[in-house]
Amino acid sequence: MLDRLNTRWGHKLKLQAAKALTACVFFLLITTASAAEPPVYRYQQANGITAFSDRAPKDRPYQRLRFDCFACSSYSTENWHTTPLFLQQYQQEISRAATEYQLDPALLRAVIHAESAFNPKALSKSGAAGLMQLMPDTATEVGVTNVWHQQQNIQGGASYLSSLLQRYKGDIKLAMAAYNAGPGAVDKHQGIPPYTETQVYVERVLLLWSRYQKAS
Repeated sequence: MLDRLNTRWGHKLKLQAAKALTACVFFLLITTASAAEPPVYRYQQANGITAFSDRAPKDRPYQRLRFDCFACSSYSTENWHTTPLFLQQYQQEISRAATEYQLDPALLRAVIHAESAFNPKALSKSGAAGLMQLMPDTATEVGVTNVWHQQQNIQGGASYLSSLLQRYKGDIKLAMAAYNAGPGAVDKHQGIPPYTETQVYVERVLLLWSRYQKAS
């Protein structure tokens, strides 16, 4: 009886230690991500504990987490003049959303590229999700019920972008700044906010937009 209790207690302690170690690893990965932005993978271990790693597991399903939008980091080493474009992905979905909200398909493609690099499972530390990195409140506002559904995500992002363009009278730079930092920040600073992330984001979206226009 005593041996059995000791075995159960020992197993419980191991599980608690594993959970504590997982939490510590997750914290370290987030801290590292803020500086170097490596990919982080989340998956379930055989014992049911959620694990995080900088390497994708080979024997089980996983989710790759992004801790920032693809084009937001001032530390990025990507060459935005030559980075490969995504010309074939989600053609019908983008065309449908662009037509419905009277947007340039090339602009929608540029935003998706900048936000998620066309990764439909992209998830930021702030909770932005999917191809167009919709925040939960924004998704609700534009009627998206499933942010992981590619068509819904693109439709919702297009709806939100269209509303921002209307708000800023067609000013692409202000609309993109608001898409990144929120309209409150744009209104407060009466222009593109003095945030490095937002400034490089706007610059890169415009560059990608131009490249997608020329490629279409």
